[in-house]
Amino acid sequence: MRSCNAMRSPRLPDRPSTGRRELADMLLRSWPGRLFIISAALKLVVAAFRLVAELPAVLSLLSSAATIGLVISLSVFVWRMFVLVKRRLLWRVRRRLILSYIFIGVVPALLLIIFFLLGGVLMFMNVSAYLFKDRYESIVDYVRLATEEAASEISRAPGSAAQTLGRVHRNASKKYRVLSFVYIPAPGGAPIAIGPWEHMPPHSSVPVWLRRGSYVGTVVLPSDESSDQVEAVLRAAIPVTISGAPGGYVIGDLPVNLEVAQTLQDETGVRAGPPSIVKPRAKSSGRAVADADASAAVNGSFGALFRKSVIFLDYRDWAGGEDGQVSVGLNYRPGELYDRLSSAQRIVLGNNTFGQWAIVFLLLIATLFLIIEMVALSMGLALARSITSSIHELFMGTERVRHGDFAHRIDITTKDQLGELAGSFNEMTGSIEGLLLTAAEKKRLEEELRIARVIQMSLLPRGPIDVAGLGIAALCVPAREVGGDYYDFFRLPNDRLGVLIADVSGKGTSAALYMAELKGLVLALSQTYDSPRLLLIEVNRIISEHLDSRSFITMTYGVIDLRQGVMTYSRAGHTPLIYLPATATGVPTAQILIPGGMVLGLRIDGAAEKFVALLEEERVELGAGDVIVLYTDGITEAMNTDSDLFGDARLSQLVEEHGHLDPGELRERILREIEAFVGGAGQHDDMTMILIKIEHASAAGERRLN
Repeated sequence: MRSCNAMRSPRLPDRPSTGRRELADMLLRSWPGRLFIISAALKLVVAAFRLVAELPAVLSLLSSAATIGLVISLSVFVWRMFVLVKRRLLWRVRRRLILSYIFIGVVPALLLIIFFLLGGVLMFMNVSAYLFKDRYESIVDYVRLATEEAASEISRAPGSAAQTLGRVHRNASKKYRVLSFVYIPAPGGAPIAIGPWEHMPPHSSVPVWLRRGSYVGTVVLPSDESSDQVEAVLRAAIPVTISGAPGGYVIGDLPVNLEVAQTLQDETGVRAGPPSIVKPRAKSSGRAVADADASAAVNGSFGALFRKSVIFLDYRDWAGGEDGQVSVGLNYRPGELYDRLSSAQRIVLGNNTFGQWAIVFLLLIATLFLIIEMVALSMGLALARSITSSIHELFMGTERVRHGDFAHRIDITTKDQLGELAGSFNEMTGSIEGLLLTAAEKKRLEEELRIARVIQMSLLPRGPIDVAGLGIAALCVPAREVGGDYYDFFRLPNDRLGVLIADVSGKGTSAALYMAELKGLVLALSQTYDSPRLLLIEVNRIISEHLDSRSFITMTYGVIDLRQGVMTYSRAGHTPLIYLPATATGVPTAQILIPGGMVLGLRIDGAAEKFVALLEEERVELGAGDVIVLYTDGITEAMNTDSDLFGDARLSQLVEEHGHLDPGELRERILREIEAFVGGAGQHDDMTMILIKIEHASAAGERRLN
């Protein structure tokens, strides 16, 4: 045991004080704190004045000065907070070693991981953009070749232009269904259109800027007047020459709709979003630069690093001939993209390709590196602990001894020089501890028993128990200074009475405290639950969370309703009830009532469900003269010098023979019989008993007697 002085926690020297007081001093007793308060007050005054009138020049100047003051004070305050936290954090040597291991081992590893992740992001973004643009340009070339084929054949046979366009379209539409063609002859001829032309009406003329040559590339069509999003169209405009003279233009149009986007995705693994115009803006020097708000143009493509990218495509305004750029957001899956890149190595090993096995190998290497890093970190932390734990224990031990705690012992965990030093320290303090142990133990036990006795006596009902229609007597004789038995009465609505008797396993302060908790629970729950069974179920659910795993409670709870002439009761592993019904003729026979039920508070698997399944609730009709006896096992298990038990049968026989007495006289009669039976043997368990006699017959009781 530890002495009273040992209960005090020693103040560690040079250790920083707790932060709450230091923060208050920093705010109220330092110039940054005062500057912060003054500046904040000025800002509030200026804000209030601004609500009612325009600020004069003086207040505007004060507001600016207050803002500067807030910035300065907050900066100093944050710096001092950082210094305070650092000092408190790094006061222990162990924390310094741990932080050093983290900075040496963990931080570089994290930086390397972040570096390679960012490198992977950039690589996949560039690869996805390259694959998409390469395939996109191949589609543009396909439109160009088909349009050039049509223009070349029309140049050789102008009269069969319609048949030529139809044949070229039939061949090209097998690959791209929405590809459309139109032949615009020289001025004076009617245009010939072939294809679906779903995106716009066929062209009837060519713009002025195109009359100087051909065009192959991208044009855009507005998709929504309120948005920058547009529809991209792959267009080829090839001039037709008939007998050396201009014969018009053949224009091929392929809108990049969902069908074409799906084709691009199937061939590249990259999904393209709707294009958006990148609007230029002029700098002070007059040069045009891209709008800084590119995130709106790519529809948030930078939100997810490993799944999105962006590409910028050149386009030409068809009407005016101006060039511009559109941004296209790209979505991809890194795994699918990697499979496409590694498909060139078609070596198959088992069920996987060489590229897939390479990824598996890299993952294994990364896992191995991670394991090595974790093991190294764990070993470093363990080493730091082994170095500092012995020093810390010796430091704390000397501080405790300096403050009078001679019972303190240092745990010897190592067999080295520090361990030998700890053993010498323990031997030194052990001799002093023996002198203080006996006195402290005796004082503690006396105080504990005194407190437990006071607690237990305060739990039991005080004074005479006066209930109309009932005669009640009770007793509680602890075997020692403090017992584990408990009884109580609760007045319930509608002139009902709750009766409780319980036995807490164990003795001493713990039993008294559990009794106090049980009293509070039942007192609260008795006002809610009319059913004794439901009340016991709820008590078991609550109290099982707080009882020690080695403790339990037996309990019987009943509700007496004199209006109805009924007592409803349940028994949670407690001793039986003795019920002596009054009879008009003959000798009454005592009944031992043993409804099913198990003890309260067991903390084992399935105990709660088993408690509910076994607990029963029974009712008995009451009449004038009926006697009810509730008791604990200290009554029936009272032993004589021959170790014979008093027993339930002997107790019920006494109740039968003397049930005509009032409850107080019956109690004294039973006590005398127990004392005569026990003789010179000592009391080994608490004895508690409640005797209830019905004084007024109810309607149900009168019917039973008749």
